Amino acid sequence: MEYRRFGGSGPAPRQEERALLSVGFILTNNFTLTALAPFIDALRLAADEGDRSRQIRCRWTIMGSRAEPVMSSCGIGVARWEPLTDPRRFDYVVVVGGLLHAGPQLDDETLAYLRAAASYGVTLVGVCTGSFVLSRIGLMKNRRCCVSWYHHRDFIEEFPDLVPVADQLYVVDRDRITCSGGAGVADLAAFLIERHLGRATAQKTMHILLIDKARPASQSQPQPPTVVEITNDRVRRALLLMEQHISDPLSVEEIVHRLNVSTRQFERLFRLAVGTSPATYYRSLRLRYGHWLLRNTKRSVTAIANEAGFADCAHFSRQFRELFGVSPSEVRRTAGPDAEADPHFSPLAAFRRTNANSLLPDRRLFEDPEPIVRDAAQVD
Repeated sequence: MEYRRFGGSGPAPRQEERALLSVGFILTNNFTLTALAPFIDALRLAADEGDRSRQIRCRWTIMGSRAEPVMSSCGIGVARWEPLTDPRRFDYVVVVGGLLHAGPQLDDETLAYLRAAASYGVTLVGVCTGSFVLSRIGLMKNRRCCVSWYHHRDFIEEFPDLVPVADQLYVVDRDRITCSGGAGVADLAAFLIERHLGRATAQKTMHILLIDKARPASQSQPQPPTVVEITNDRVRRALLLMEQHISDPLSVEEIVHRLNVSTRQFERLFRLAVGTSPATYYRSLRLRYGHWLLRNTKRSVTAIANEAGFADCAHFSRQFRELFGVSPSEVRRTAGPDAEADPHFSPLAAFRRTNANSLLPDRRLFEDPEPIVRDAAQVD
């Protein structure tokens, strides 16, 4: 099949024919309506004076390979405005994602269109699970990719070679932009409006939407009810990073570099918020994970030490005894049935299920109606 028709071999549309900001939207099957509506409404308000909604400064369209409406996850269908068209018309082509496990998100023709857009240098944007679509067709290689905390585990299970960012609202990495979705889409839209039309227009847009001000990309994602109540944003992000890197622990220096804060300031803030040093907290988190693995799997102590991020078994055993007062082998003797007999078992997700201090729980915790009963022996 020939896909040159998406752009042909002729010149790109002339700049004077284009608005200051032009966006083409592609909707996946079962897309999330919340990931689309705030984006388009922000463009609408930025495009004209007041809310007259004329596409003057901004232009946008909804494209699709088929004429039938695309159903959103809430059951509302949205029809395309036009077929897939020359991607060079747009500053951004946005993939609006949604449900992950409800069949194919996009057909082959649309995936080919996205590859063509990338080859022309058009910036691709993945919102909600649109980041999964871009990753599946190899368009996120060597780029940071933002995902919602809710789908963090889904992402690392499907893309073990990619490193997701689940502690920010959105990530801009050269010609790829990814957004966790939800209300963060409005913040991303404001960022793009400010980039192309200026801060005053972006602020006007947010105020009409009754949003005080747009949050920056680095703002940490709001977390679920099980999160420890930490108000300092940098400490919250640090805690999320620690939990995302249990098996491959980061140094304090790496964490402060990501947070753009000095080591001294970070350690002071962390101690005020959590009550202990970052290193002590991080080590205890990894040891609790090791404790859980000892009680719930048949893995060797050496394998568990490695899974908990320790370089060798001796170091793990020594630190383990200091924290729990018993050796790993003593805990192993009290182990229950092997949870790994279940082929769908995910040890880190299961650990989060029983860890009162978990900060980034697996989404499946919120889909399980059964209450979580913690054995007293599991309480550290």
